[in-house]
Amino acid sequence: MKKIGILGGLGPEPTVEYYQYIIEYFRKKSNTDDTPEIIIYSVNLQEFLQFVENEEREKTTDWLLERIESLHKAGADFALIAAGTPHLFFEDIRKESPVPLLSIVEETAKRAQSMSLKKLLLLGTKFTMSANFFQKVFSQEDMEIVVPAKKEQDYIHSKLIDELQFGRVVESTKSRVHSIVKDIMEKESIDGVILGCTEIPLLMPEERLFGLPLLNTTKIHAESAVDYAL
Repeated sequence: MKKIGILGGLGPEPTVEYYQYIIEYFRKKSNTDDTPEIIIYSVNLQEFLQFVENEEREKTTDWLLERIESLHKAGADFALIAAGTPHLFFEDIRKESPVPLLSIVEETAKRAQSMSLKKLLLLGTKFTMSANFFQKVFSQEDMEIVVPAKKEQDYIHSKLIDELQFGRVVESTKSRVHSIVKDIMEKESIDGVILGCTEIPLLMPEERLFGLPLLNTTKIHAESAVDYAL
């Protein structure tokens, strides 16, 4: 079995969930009480965000690659980045990575396709929602991505940074984000929602909201890592 490498800390709360999902899914798949070998490098989130906010693409890519190299040296056979936003740089990183990388976007697209979804709302950081790296992958499978208006993007991003990265779930935030989803569902006729930042599931722990399937990218990515490792 391959050793799993996780670049985590982006933020810490979802990294814990990755670990738990991997253990749970591995035991389900193997029908044992065994656990897979996992190497986690928990990095400095604020350092990463500073690079991204300053639009220092080359520095950000190099920073991520250095840490993936550390996972490789520690013995990881492949790696995953436990967050959505760093996938802004995924293709650049993949070209230089010393180990195979498992994309959260590609694995989520596979899951959406298996569910016959066609038009999905993407929620995440402002970097994720305003970029097109989800759109590029999903459009290849004839699926459309919808994002909130800029005002709603700014609101969701601020709550991710000020609350959710610290594991804080505020009821008023949860209610507002649910309202955003409902409004877009009524206007755009979406058939699914991508929880495209690994903290978003803290606001939506259910499998469905207003009848729409919620694609928990953290869980999908973690399960894909187990399948790949096996």
